[in-house]
Amino acid sequence: MIGRLSGTLVEKSPPQLLVDVGGVGYEVDVPMSTFYNLPHLGERVTLLTHFIVREDAQLLYGFLTASERAAFREVIRISGVGPRTALSILSGLSVAELAQAVTAQDSKRLVKVPGIGKKTAERLLLELKGRLGADLPLVAASGAAGAESHADIAQALMALGYNEKEADAALKVLPPGVGVSEGIKLALKRLA
Repeated sequence: MIGRLSGTLVEKSPPQLLVDVGGVGYEVDVPMSTFYNLPHLGERVTLLTHFIVREDAQLLYGFLTASERAAFREVIRISGVGPRTALSILSGLSVAELAQAVTAQDSKRLVKVPGIGKKTAERLLLELKGRLGADLPLVAASGAAGAESHADIAQALMALGYNEKEADAALKVLPPGVGVSEGIKLALKRLA
């Protein structure tokens, strides 16, 4: 099993990458959330991977964060949902948004993802309930509005260059019910 790749980013052609690891080029499919956060061509990249062997192909999927890979693995465990659909879901929703949709049982959010119909969305929500988002205290502990503001704060912090781990640490110390703008200010003070 290939669990991680670390090498030089040679090609980017959404949703596929070519990563040179010691002279061997690995073709890796990634969700758009990972694709948009990749370094420039010629720079080093480290991807957590999920390797799938089928009768007709060997496929490698890559992710920048452990939470993306874990969500991908949970989604592909569902009968009738393959890796392409899982990549589509993670390209259309962040892990936090997906967990929030599962917690709130919000099928409308999933239907907005290309390739996800109403029946598939409902099956995803049913099967992921209790398996995705349970380890995200900000989604489970806060109401839907609080979870939404926390997700917005986390996205803002990551857009400013902080990684997911730093953003999560800053979110844990925010007071309950804090607004987005105030939460960003408090989180930035915490991270400074």
